[in-house]
Amino acid sequence: MRQEAPTGSLTACRLSPEPVFRRRTLGRRRLGEESPSAASGLWNRTRSWLWVLALLLVGCAPTPTTPILDGGRKAIPLLAYYYIWFDPPMWGRAKVDYPLLGRYSSDDREVMQQHVGWAKEAGIDGFIVSWKSTEKLNRRLEQLMEIARAEGLKLAIIYQGLDVEREPLPIDRIASDLDLLRDRYAEDPVFDLFGLPLVIWSGTWMFSPEEVAEVVNPRREHLLILASERNMEGYDRLQHLVDGNAYYWSSVNPETFPGYQEKLEQMGRMVHANGGLWIAPAAPGFDARLVGGTRVVERQDGGTLRGQMEAALRSSPDAIGLISWNEFSENTHIEPSEKYGTRYVEVIAAMRLGAVPEILDFESSEPAETTAPDWGRALALAAMALLMAGSLAAIVLRRQPA
Repeated sequence: MRQEAPTGSLTACRLSPEPVFRRRTLGRRRLGEESPSAASGLWNRTRSWLWVLALLLVGCAPTPTTPILDGGRKAIPLLAYYYIWFDPPMWGRAKVDYPLLGRYSSDDREVMQQHVGWAKEAGIDGFIVSWKSTEKLNRRLEQLMEIARAEGLKLAIIYQGLDVEREPLPIDRIASDLDLLRDRYAEDPVFDLFGLPLVIWSGTWMFSPEEVAEVVNPRREHLLILASERNMEGYDRLQHLVDGNAYYWSSVNPETFPGYQEKLEQMGRMVHANGGLWIAPAAPGFDARLVGGTRVVERQDGGTLRGQMEAALRSSPDAIGLISWNEFSENTHIEPSEKYGTRYVEVIAAMRLGAVPEILDFESSEPAETTAPDWGRALALAAMALLMAGSLAAIVLRRQPA
């Protein structure tokens, strides 16, 4: 079995690297820098040790993606794949678990608001929304845009380029749908993740480079279009046509797949060498036997999710694609459910220093967390408070005349 980093290890606490993507992104705003004095240098060193002490006391073992700022660099965005195709009859097919919110319709505004609120609280930065243009899905996307905009959650699109039989859609249909996305939705700030709206084209392995070029080239000034290739050979044939790659790898078992970590790292390096965006995958588990699959990846009470998040981070991604918020047919969901309760949003919240949703009157099949006092975390909070007080004092002293 692959071992995880022990609690409190510096390896698990390391902060996220800065994204590498460099083509057509908005310029980063930087605050003015002053020449440091001897006193400020001493304070900076003290502040660094206080941060280290606080992180160690918190016990940051499962927090490789903790959104703490490091020299002005923001933590790697965490984006969860989100599905808006649910209607009540669909819950009667190929499901072994159900949402705590009930067997909902994706038209239900209150359900969607609850999803956005829970995700935001737990530390998820955005949803990657499964979409192609239909009257129903457009209506649901517009509702989600409104809710996400109000809550400060960002959105991206995974465009479903294959039909229900896993056959490629006509190129004219894909081009028309992306034109609608560009003309109707692209100016909305809810899509402002990397300077332009982000679109992952699902199923690019079923299309020729000539077909991909026909769709992508006329639209690259308005959309960031990523491939969804599953290996380096697939990405290599399209790398000069697309803005990066997002790997939807939900069924992998890292304990049995040879070279799992190396594959992610190699794909990340290849995408970045071409100046593209790399979105690395992470999933809590997998079981698609009721929809024709044979593979099962056990969840290990959150261990699978923690391990895959760490592996994704080691590939230096520009974002992590969490598979998924609510894919109940393949059992990759982290949405609070009858079988797992809030367990998997708890795992995410621990890694992102977020909050666990408060849900009353439910039963989980897995044991609850202990409620014993966490003195280490209390000491860490005290250290952080001292840090903030010292920072304020340093600012005041700098502004006083010499």
